[in-house]
Amino acid sequence: MTERNRRPDGRAADALRPVEIVVGEAPFAEGSALIRHGKTQVWCTATVDQRVPRWLVGQGKGWVTAEYGMLPRATPRRSEREAVLGKQGGRTIEIQRLIGRSLRAVIDLKGLGERQIILDCDVIQADAGTRCAAITGSYVALVIAIDGLVRQGVLKRRPIKTGVAAVSVAIWNGVPILDPAYEEDSAAEVDGNVVMTTAGEFVEIQTTAEGRPFSPEALAEMLALAERGIRQLQEHQDAAILSAGGRG
Repeated sequence: MTERNRRPDGRAADALRPVEIVVGEAPFAEGSALIRHGKTQVWCTATVDQRVPRWLVGQGKGWVTAEYGMLPRATPRRSEREAVLGKQGGRTIEIQRLIGRSLRAVIDLKGLGERQIILDCDVIQADAGTRCAAITGSYVALVIAIDGLVRQGVLKRRPIKTGVAAVSVAIWNGVPILDPAYEEDSAAEVDGNVVMTTAGEFVEIQTTAEGRPFSPEALAEMLALAERGIRQLQEHQDAAILSAGGRG
């Protein structure tokens, strides 16, 4: 990278921010993971509910859903709680649907049985990439909760087809970069979020031109960066699951 487009924190274009996933610090939850991704921190918990949504009753399969929220001082300026405002914002609804879709894509819902797992993702601190961190952390919380059901004999095996993680990419100062922090994300010409499985398949690609259109070659370069970053995130996930007594 040239001096003009040197990243603010000195990282290479293909480098992640520091990542840490801490498990087991929410003792009342069936599964939990606190993910620190750079300055972004998201608290992810998994709750096992023995009921499924009414429209699924009697179908012999389960459900995985998510709720997402940002604490008032997760950002430099205090934001109003959505409960006080009386409704969820469009961004919140979009993100929690994305988290739910991403986790359902890798779960055998019939193998889960007629029960629901609810993933709560609360942003403690936001510095870009909160939805991606929520997906990555929620997968860990989900696996820990499911492993608990296996240990209890409720399930015979993990009904998980493959792992899943997510990362942001961008074009900043004309250069495709991996895992932008807020300073880069807020000035990016192109902004993207990529959700990908351990099997190497895409679950979702959200890529938007913020400043100018981008070429197919630039998109391919961003996806290659995302794949590289997601592989590293999956190593962090595996290590966190192992630390909780499961297998990666």
